Amino acid sequence: MKSEGHKKQAFLRVLKYSSGGVIEPAKLYKLKHLSRVEVITNEPSGCTFTMGFDNLSSQSVAPPQWTMRNIDDRNRILFCILNVCKEAFGRLPEVVGIDVVEMALWAKENKPSVITQKNQQAGHGPVSTRVAESDLKVTVEKYLISTAEEDDMEALLGSYVMGIGEAEAFSARLKRELLALEAANVHAMLESEPLVEEVLQGLEAATHCVDDMDEWLGTFNVKLRHIREDIESIETRNNKLEMHSVNNKALIQELDKLLERLCVPSEYATCMSRGKFDEARMTQNIEACEWLTGALRGLEVPNLDSTYGNMRAVKEKRAELKKLKATFVRRASGFLIKYFANLVDSVMSDKNYFSQRGQLKQPDHADLRYKCRIYAHLLQHLKSLDKNCLLPLRKAYCSSLNLLLRREAREFANELRASTKVSISPTTWLEGSPRGNQIGNSTDTSGLSDAYIKMLTIFIPLLVDESSFLAHFMCFEVPALVPPGVGANGNKRGSNDDLGIMNMDSNDSKADLQSLNESLQDLLDGIHEDFYAVVDWAYKIDPLRCISMHLITERYLSGQQADAAGFVRVLLGYLASKISLQFNRFVDEACHQIERNEHNVRQMGILPYIPRFATLAIRMEQYAQGQSRDLVDQAYTKLVSIIFVTLEKVAQTDPKTYDIFLLENYAAFLNSLYDVANFVPTLAKFYQQASGAYEEACMRHINMLIHSQFERLFQFARKIKDLMFTVSPEEIQFQLGLSKMEFRKMLKSSLSGFDKSIAAMHKKLQKSLTSQELLPSLWEMCKKAFMDKYVGITQLAARIYPTESIPSVSEIRNLLASL
Repeated sequence: MKSEGHKKQAFLRVLKYSSGGVIEPAKLYKLKHLSRVEVITNEPSGCTFTMGFDNLSSQSVAPPQWTMRNIDDRNRILFCILNVCKEAFGRLPEVVGIDVVEMALWAKENKPSVITQKNQQAGHGPVSTRVAESDLKVTVEKYLISTAEEDDMEALLGSYVMGIGEAEAFSARLKRELLALEAANVHAMLESEPLVEEVLQGLEAATHCVDDMDEWLGTFNVKLRHIREDIESIETRNNKLEMHSVNNKALIQELDKLLERLCVPSEYATCMSRGKFDEARMTQNIEACEWLTGALRGLEVPNLDSTYGNMRAVKEKRAELKKLKATFVRRASGFLIKYFANLVDSVMSDKNYFSQRGQLKQPDHADLRYKCRIYAHLLQHLKSLDKNCLLPLRKAYCSSLNLLLRREAREFANELRASTKVSISPTTWLEGSPRGNQIGNSTDTSGLSDAYIKMLTIFIPLLVDESSFLAHFMCFEVPALVPPGVGANGNKRGSNDDLGIMNMDSNDSKADLQSLNESLQDLLDGIHEDFYAVVDWAYKIDPLRCISMHLITERYLSGQQADAAGFVRVLLGYLASKISLQFNRFVDEACHQIERNEHNVRQMGILPYIPRFATLAIRMEQYAQGQSRDLVDQAYTKLVSIIFVTLEKVAQTDPKTYDIFLLENYAAFLNSLYDVANFVPTLAKFYQQASGAYEEACMRHINMLIHSQFERLFQFARKIKDLMFTVSPEEIQFQLGLSKMEFRKMLKSSLSGFDKSIAAMHKKLQKSLTSQELLPSLWEMCKKAFMDKYVGITQLAARIYPTESIPSVSEIRNLLASL
């Protein structure tokens, strides 16, 4: 406790042990704010209590709570706190959960001697002071009476005997007292008769006065009723007048607001009807458009009460604003149409802007777009005023810019062709002299591909940018674009999404999409012709460059999938189709060159287009670079099929040389395409087909040579095989012409002079071939085929003529090896 004059302060300090075991202050509470002390009844030991402070009631802080070691410690601390509050503040906090009398009894039983320590100012250390019990006693008059008062009440109750214990005596006493009271009342009434008479006379006089007063009051009541009715009538009329006044005031306010909305500012009216559209005045024009848009919207039903919509003034003002809108839209549209045309004319009149002889210039539309962006906000407001006015504006813009793009592409393509120096490659790859073919192979035509790449590199990004600028500048409401072939939800799109713009559900969006497609077509109409001119020029110089150009176009197509101009993808698709068409034209011409050999019936040896096709395939693979496989593989399929068909037709013109002609040409085909077929699957398939046809032609020719040289030997064996279907092997030697003697004669005539017969067969084979490099392999095939047939004859002879001797297989094989 602290005392400052007449003011006392009391504090409750809470200490705690620090981490080092030292006691240090933790919390300080002011006891003047202590309003409630509550012992927790739910706690079994009863040693836990909380103290409520009124300065903490507005905070989300739980009341401080303590738990003592036992009941005595709890009572001791609570007794001390209550005593301090009584002494310092003259009041006690509310005590809940413990009886104050119980506290007083506990204090009487426990008479502690409290020793307090005071720090002397002189610093002589603590001094013990004993506090008496009476100093710490808590007074509880609020709840109990004092001891002296209790003793006085007992003495008073003891001195008065009511006799309640004797019921009959008490009842008789009450009756006597009641009779005495009644007698006293009657006596008093008899003594007061004159007074009663006087009172009755006074009452009668008062009755007459009351009756007169009643009449007066009735008269006054009638008058007051009439006055009340008059007042009510006046109040009713007054209320109506006040209501009319309020309504008229509100009506005037509404009419003032309506007049403000119907008023057309003179500066806006002048700007929209006679103003100019130069760059300096665009801010005024935009403000006028914004005001006009807001005014028209404010006169529509959602923003204007429907009752106002039928007013003549509103109708007239709406008509006036629509007329003003039509005038402004007409003037602005006419200005922009002329502005776009003049802007493009000023660029086209400058020859230095375009590519010239010896100088390729990349088109730069930055300044053009900057001048157009000046009127971008005006276009947006024109769309909000009248969406139909954008159609002629879009057509005018696309038409003017299309002229510029066509001129730029044409001049660039012309100078590109003129500046590219490339030797012309022969278009007749599969006919003509070998020397010309070699020259065609050595010609470097990579400049054609470089020129085509430069054309695409310059103009495709330009067209993409112009298409995106058109969509934004001309206020097309289309969403973000998605890759072609994929819808907004990830599903495959149909063919109607040709520009790569995703489908939209609303009819307005679909109409805007269709309008954008039409505008893009107007913007880029005819520009493909200048790209076609570059493709045709490259085709005339080197038709095989179509492969590399097709590859380049496919790369651009894959790179344009997420760009903002779908029509550019359509243009690239047209280019790819054009290149494919030109290449197919080259392939068809090559097929015609091959078919011309069919009419030359005296063809012998290897046809010239066989090795030239291999050279053509190598060149095509160099251009394809492992890509554009569909285009190249289709060409391979068409060319090789024609080669094989033509080979068969030419070979059939001379049956004697049929097999020789086929095997030589198939061998040339296999030798020339061996390296290419190893890494080209399509050619590998035809390589296998040619290999099978070559083996079949070889076997037919070899069998013909063997049978012609050893005809009697193999005919005798064939007769035996035919008879074996009907006659048993043991009986064949007894058949006519197949006896043992006939068998010996056949062997003698066929195998005598065997070396000469083999030499004649070799000479005949060598003479029939025009390609002598095939002779070794064919001769080995011939010897193997003869040995296979001879092995069959020896086995047949062992079954039919077991007793006859015949040259063994090893003897014949050694003899063939020695020749």
